[in-house]
Amino acid sequence: MPSKTTYDYVVIGGGTAGSVIASRLAEDPGTTVALIEGGPSDVDRPDVLTLRRWLGLLGGDLDYDYPTTEQPRGNSHIRHSRARVLGGCSSHNTLISFKPLPSDWQEWEDAGASGWNAIAMEPYYHRLRNNIVAVDEKDRNAIARDFVDAAQAALGVPRVEGFNARPFTEGVGFFDLAYHPETNKRSSASVAYLHPHMEAGDRPNLELWLETWAYRLEFGGDDGRRVTGVHVRTADGGETLVSARREVVLCAGAVDTPRLLLHSGVGPAADLEALGIPVVHDLPGVGENLLDHPESVIVWETDGPIPENSAMDSDAGLFVRRDPDSPGPDLMFHFYQIPFTDNPERLGYERPAHGVSMTPNIPKPRSRGRLYLTSADPSVKPALDFRYFTDAEDYDARTLVDGIRIAREIAGTAPLDSWLKREVCPGPDITSDEELSEYARKVAHTVYHPAGTCRMGAADDELAVVDPRLRIRGLDGVRVADASVFPTIPAVNPMIGVLMVGEKAADLLRDDHDDHDEPDEPDDTTTPGGAA
Repeated sequence: MPSKTTYDYVVIGGGTAGSVIASRLAEDPGTTVALIEGGPSDVDRPDVLTLRRWLGLLGGDLDYDYPTTEQPRGNSHIRHSRARVLGGCSSHNTLISFKPLPSDWQEWEDAGASGWNAIAMEPYYHRLRNNIVAVDEKDRNAIARDFVDAAQAALGVPRVEGFNARPFTEGVGFFDLAYHPETNKRSSASVAYLHPHMEAGDRPNLELWLETWAYRLEFGGDDGRRVTGVHVRTADGGETLVSARREVVLCAGAVDTPRLLLHSGVGPAADLEALGIPVVHDLPGVGENLLDHPESVIVWETDGPIPENSAMDSDAGLFVRRDPDSPGPDLMFHFYQIPFTDNPERLGYERPAHGVSMTPNIPKPRSRGRLYLTSADPSVKPALDFRYFTDAEDYDARTLVDGIRIAREIAGTAPLDSWLKREVCPGPDITSDEELSEYARKVAHTVYHPAGTCRMGAADDELAVVDPRLRIRGLDGVRVADASVFPTIPAVNPMIGVLMVGEKAADLLRDDHDDHDEPDEPDDTTTPGGAA
């Protein structure tokens, strides 16, 4: 149990970025750190630590399970899984591990995130403690291997072994994962950054507040604009103020970081006043720029059962660049070794006994959404309006139509075609662009990549919430370091990007509270399991 209520740093959210930041700050034995996590520990939890059991976590007691508002052009039934457990979504997801592409970082730099270009960020990837490796040979399912061969033959894209080895614009292959192949154990943020010290007991200056919910920031200072702590509710229902001598760091994710700010009176003044929340700081960008990677699904029935071996049932994927002027891939596919029919079943489709799926995904969606409060009660979930498929050019929907056509081309190519009995959904009779678009949008789902709701930007960007040093504009003593600061969403799965944000945030914090004028260069000599 925590032994005190005042620390040098208070980190809110023991997830993907928060685990990194708390661990790094506590490397200085003279610095005290509180890590506040709303869920329990993942230690000795095989249901969490076993990677292949990820599907069983969705919608369970370790999931905050946020609904989506009505989506006139999309699927209104999407539930956004957010993990309520130490390690956050890295304890809940499939641990697909892509370093953001140089073009992704350049977008950030162009959006006003000075110092976040690819050259500046590259060292942080090599610093990661996670065990990032390609899907192990024993986990490479035969049908996934044949998917890779068929995609290469059908599309002429290169076969990629190790997507993080060099930048790419297209390719097919098995993913890199943050896992331990010998045991199928996760190498999540908590496993890599916290478990070693929890087991050794060698970080007495780092205290974990588990099953502790942060619901309102505390303000002080001469002008009332300095964040001095956070009000929390512990597992027994008790309420406590946890104070920070130096800074509070918000790492609660793209949903709960803006939620906490809004309930603390930081956000669009008119919205807060309408709910009766006292305005501390009018900051209109909080909750805006809600991003995601939507994807659709096409499902085939197979002639029989699929071999059992797999790392997490979606071990291979494909990237395509349709537009030669695009700086990176503009269409992605996950290949699921299961029939992924949760959403199609709502339209009357039936799940086959045995099957596989391809999920065309929009790497650079153009639609933008918004997160907002509907109540002043912090226990009421915020509204998530992703505004899926509302971009003026209809780019997002057209990308999914192209994806379904490409998926069919791969399915008709050897050696994958020999496994497939029939196309279940949308079905071979759905062929026109209009029909495919309607199907793709109605059964669209998320890969759980919400981002952007406290975006980073330049001083003249009225909707930027944090500056390039991750400090909240107009406030003191507080920063944000999680996926909510993303100005734009990477073309690839974002978990590694969030870990790198955590690593850089730790450097920024130490720099601003040390005697140095310049931050130290990341030390990549302490990474036994770093880059693949």
